[in-house]
Amino acid sequence: MAGWFKALLQKPRKSPDPSSHVDGAPAYLPSSPSPPLQRSSGSLPRSLTNSPKLVTSTSWIASRPDSARWSKLYDVCICHSEGDLEFVEQLVAYLESQPEHFRCFLQLRDSAPGSAVVTELCNAVQNSHCWVLLITPNFLKDPWCCYQMHHALTEAPMANGRTIPVLKDIDRRDYPRELRCIYYISVVLQENGFRQIKETVMRYLQDLCQNPRSRD
Repeated sequence: MAGWFKALLQKPRKSPDPSSHVDGAPAYLPSSPSPPLQRSSGSLPRSLTNSPKLVTSTSWIASRPDSARWSKLYDVCICHSEGDLEFVEQLVAYLESQPEHFRCFLQLRDSAPGSAVVTELCNAVQNSHCWVLLITPNFLKDPWCCYQMHHALTEAPMANGRTIPVLKDIDRRDYPRELRCIYYISVVLQENGFRQIKETVMRYLQDLCQNPRSRD
């Protein structure tokens, strides 16, 4: 065996950089349309570990009645499977208890009694700034969840920060193909996941209020 080839085989492999591991790392949607993933047979959805500085002051969304925030009834619509209702109720309670008082649409709570479910959902999607898609094993098996996902994507096909996929208890390989050009949030610790969702919604609303015409 050639000496150079033998030496190559014996060369120790470089250990992976722990900073490149995305599971559990902060993952935020960009304020501009997400760049498409490079074409690859093994391409996976990506999360961001570095994001622009977030202005934490609530003055940009709290006071002026003519703010672009009030152009819609809800700040965020939660799209989920009924099997994940407990987690979603905790998320909604968290968002609504924040100083920003996020206005959330939760279907079982906020739909008008006796109204058509499809109509209520369509109205909620159209009247929300952002949509959280809770992607779980239950979500993937539920045709109704797929309908919700496609309706949100139809409303904002450029994925300009309004669609917020949240991965929970699934392998990244099972992430829906329709969402693979959109950055996601991976929930490992619930507290961190809730905080990342809040900051993503805040970033979108902040950009909306500062540049309302760019979001038309």
